[in-house]
Amino acid sequence: MKFVATVTALTSLTLALSPAQASDTPSPAVPPKLIVAISVDQFSADLFAEYRQYFQGGLKRLSQGIVFPSGYQGHAATETCPGHSTILTGDRPARTGIIANHWYDLSAKRADKLVYCAEDENEPGTDSDHYVLSPAHLRVPTLGDRMKAADPAARVVSVSGKDRAALMMGGRHTDQMWWWGGKGFTTLKGRPTDPTVDKVNAVVAARLATAQPAAALPPICEARNYPVRAGEQTVGTGRFARDSGDHKAFRASPELDASTLALAAALREKMKLGEGAHTDLLAIGASATDYVGHSYGTQGSEMCAQLMSLDHDLGDFFTKLDNAGIDYVVVLTADHGGQDLPERNDLNAAPTAARINTNLNAKVLGQAIGTKLGFSGQLLYSDGANGDYYVDPGLGRPQRAAVIAEAIGMLQNHPQVAAVFSHDSLAAMALPSGSPDTWSLAERARASFDAQRSGDFVVLLKPRVTPIPVPKRGYVATHGSPWDYDRRVPILFWRKGLQGFEQPLPVETIDIMPTLAAMIGLELHPNDVDGRCLDLDVGEKDICPHIPAP
Repeated sequence: MKFVATVTALTSLTLALSPAQASDTPSPAVPPKLIVAISVDQFSADLFAEYRQYFQGGLKRLSQGIVFPSGYQGHAATETCPGHSTILTGDRPARTGIIANHWYDLSAKRADKLVYCAEDENEPGTDSDHYVLSPAHLRVPTLGDRMKAADPAARVVSVSGKDRAALMMGGRHTDQMWWWGGKGFTTLKGRPTDPTVDKVNAVVAARLATAQPAAALPPICEARNYPVRAGEQTVGTGRFARDSGDHKAFRASPELDASTLALAAALREKMKLGEGAHTDLLAIGASATDYVGHSYGTQGSEMCAQLMSLDHDLGDFFTKLDNAGIDYVVVLTADHGGQDLPERNDLNAAPTAARINTNLNAKVLGQAIGTKLGFSGQLLYSDGANGDYYVDPGLGRPQRAAVIAEAIGMLQNHPQVAAVFSHDSLAAMALPSGSPDTWSLAERARASFDAQRSGDFVVLLKPRVTPIPVPKRGYVATHGSPWDYDRRVPILFWRKGLQGFEQPLPVETIDIMPTLAAMIGLELHPNDVDGRCLDLDVGEKDICPHIPAP
C-alpha cells in the first residue's frame, strides 16, 4: 500500500498536484455522498492567516472554497476534548458535558478522582493514567449518530491521531473508530481488528523501526529558522529527525498526520464510503499540529514545516477522492488555537508574555488557606493553574464557603489572574448568545460550564500567561485560555460546484453540524442544537431549512 506523502515531501513547495477549483456553477441540489469532516488540532485562525498565501495543496483548495477566517470555539476551556465535542454535535461544552480534557469527580468510587473526558471511570481497576476509553461522557449525539438514527445504512468512520478527537467527533455509533495508540492505530475495547488497519499499522511500524534523518526545510521556513532557548532545551531549528522507535518524536511530526490520512484513505476505499445510495461520514482528526505546537511553539520553523507537509498530504488525500469519482463535501476547522512560547514572544517584540508563577496551583493555594483558616488536609483540587478548582467535599457547608471565599479573594488579587467565577454565579447565568467575539469573560466561562462536572470556581488567566511554569521536552507552549488566540479558528467548506466566498464576520464551530445536516436533508427540530445553519449558497436560494420557533 502506498503511504501518503510524509516528511520527505517538505523539500518542495511546488507540488505535483492540480487541485480542483471551486466552480462558478450553483451548488448541487442533491446531497453529497460523503461528508469529510477534518479537525486540525491547534490550527488557529492566526496560523491560517499567516500561511494561507503559501499553501499549494489541500489547504489551498479549501482556501478557494467557502471561508470563514474568524470561526470561534466560543467557550473559555479551549482544550482538545471540549473543542472536538463542538464540531459535529452543534453544541457548546455546556451542553455536551465535555468541560475540559480532565475534571475532578470527588464523589467517584475509585481512589483516583481525576476523570478523563473520553473514559468510563466506572470500569474496575482504572485510574486517570490507566483508563478504558468510551464516549460515555458525551451527553449529546454527533452528526454521525443522527445520520445512523435516520438511516441505518449510512456508514460512519472516525480516524484520528488522538483518542479523544476520534471519540468526540465520531460519537457512540461509528462503524469504525481508530486512533493512534503509541505504536499503531487502535480502537475501542471489544471491537474487532481490521485487516486494512493491520496493513497500515505494518507500514507505520516499519517506518518507526527506521531512524529518520533531518528533513530539508522548505524555503519559506528559513526566516523562522533560529534558535530559541526554553528552559534546558532549544527549539526553533528542529527538522523532525528521530531515532528508531522514538514514538514521541514520531507523534510530534508530520509523520503522524500522514499516517492518519493514509488510514482514512484506506478505510474509505475498503468500505467504499461515498459510493453507495446513502450519505456516509468520514471524520478525521489531524493531531500533529498540536503536538508540534506543544513541543516547539507556533512560530518556529517546525510549525512552518508541519503546515507545509499537512497541506501537501491533504492535497494527496483529496486527489484520491477525486480519482474515485465521489461527490463529497469537506469541512475543515480546529478544536482550538494556540499561543507561542513566551521566550520567543520576548524576542519578537511581545515582552508581555510570561510563564505562570509556580505558586499559582491548587495545592499551594490550599495550604495557604488551610494555614490561615486552621483547616488540615488537601483543600483544593485542580488539573492545572487555570480552569476548574474543586473544594474538599468532606468539609461542612460553612467551612466550604469560607475556603471558596478565601480562595477567590486570593486569586483575584494575583497579578496573573484575569477573573474568577464561582459555581453559583455561573449557574445563575443564561447561556451566551450573539456574536462570540463580543462575549464577556463570564459568558465564555458559562459556555464551558456544567453544573454537575464544573468546579466550585473557575480561574481564567490574563492574556499571554502560559500555564507551564517550567518548559520541558514536548511541552514548551500550550493553549486553554479564554483569549482569541486560543478561541479563533478557521472554518472552511469545499465541494465541487459550490461557489466560493469569504465571510469575515464571526461564526462558531457549533454551526458546522446544522449546516451539514441541512446539506444532506437531515431534519433538526427547534432547540435540538446550539448552533445555526450557515447558508453556503451565494444566490437567493437558502440551503438552510426554516425551523419554527418552539
